[in-house]
Amino acid sequence: MRHNYKNLKIWQIGIQIANDVSDILSTFPKHERFDLSSQLSRCSVSIPSNIAEGSSRTDKSFSHFIDISLGSSFELITQLIVAKHRKYINEQIFNQLETKVEEFQRMTMGFQNGLK
Repeated sequence: MRHNYKNLKIWQIGIQIANDVSDILSTFPKHERFDLSSQLSRCSVSIPSNIAEGSSRTDKSFSHFIDISLGSSFELITQLIVAKHRKYINEQIFNQLETKVEEFQRMTMGFQNGLK
């Protein structure tokens, strides 16, 4: 079964997360542009991108792409913790993003269980 990724709530939340990260990266110091900023950007964009790519595959293959998307979401939290420690983001912004990412993770794991 093929899925229309744009209709998937998990893809929509993934896009929100990628956009939220993009918005906060504009406030990061310039010297971080090729280090943490680049990593944050890449892994946040990976979250919805892997859902979109996997949606065209079989359910078994889709599940693998969802694993990659979930992995990116855990990587993102780790990078946000580093950004918070470096005082590039405050506690409030961190908490808002962490809550959204955790919601994404719960929904995505539930969706993935439905594929099996």
